[in-house]
Amino acid sequence: MKRYLILSLLTICATSLRIQAYQADALAGAWHTQQGDIEQTAVFVDGYVSHSTYDVKNKTFVATRGGTYSATGGKLTITWQYDTEKAANETPINTWLGQSSTFAYQAGTTLTTDLSGSNAAWQRIDGNEGPMAGVWYMSGRMQGDEIAQRTLQDRRTLKILSGKRFQWVAINIKTGQFSGTGGGTYTFGNGKYTENIDFFSRGGDRVGMSLPFDDQIIDGQWHHTGKSSAGDPMHEVWSRLKE
Repeated sequence: MKRYLILSLLTICATSLRIQAYQADALAGAWHTQQGDIEQTAVFVDGYVSHSTYDVKNKTFVATRGGTYSATGGKLTITWQYDTEKAANETPINTWLGQSSTFAYQAGTTLTTDLSGSNAAWQRIDGNEGPMAGVWYMSGRMQGDEIAQRTLQDRRTLKILSGKRFQWVAINIKTGQFSGTGGGTYTFGNGKYTENIDFFSRGGDRVGMSLPFDDQIIDGQWHHTGKSSAGDPMHEVWSRLKE
């Protein structure tokens, strides 16, 4: 009972902070646009953005890219840390990795921006409400009977969560190497976290799956226990990215 009371208090505090962030940053949260079967989502949270393109109906992953961002005066500036299309095309990393691109935007009840290459109208999914919204990095994994801790390195696995959307990315922010991604919607409550997969870069067979986990926050770390999409048992530890 005490643990759930603490989680409830954390939820209230986190939601309050997210509302303040939303008021300060009109982009904060998750957005969606669609043309035919091709869908795009953009998640802006804690100064980080991930933009993904995929086709749920045909279980096809198209692309994802992201990094840190700032937004002011109708200009969105993104400093890239990963880009699957450029990595796949072996585009020289000095032309994009760590480089910045600027896009125009107008944000209100809808978002109009040329982030996708042409001006499109995006609908808001959420405003980063909820205690899990943020950018997390894998900081530990159970090996045998003990958790092996990991320090934050250039090669990292991130989970990027808005109030309703999740995405994991395995990247190297120095070499541009991209190892994989998956994303979709999630729910969290009463110690249960469930991922509903909309896209998966390593094949479409995972699309449509729902993966339930037992989850709790211990000393600020997110303990994530269950089975992977391949059915393997897992116990991961995630910490908030603060850099």
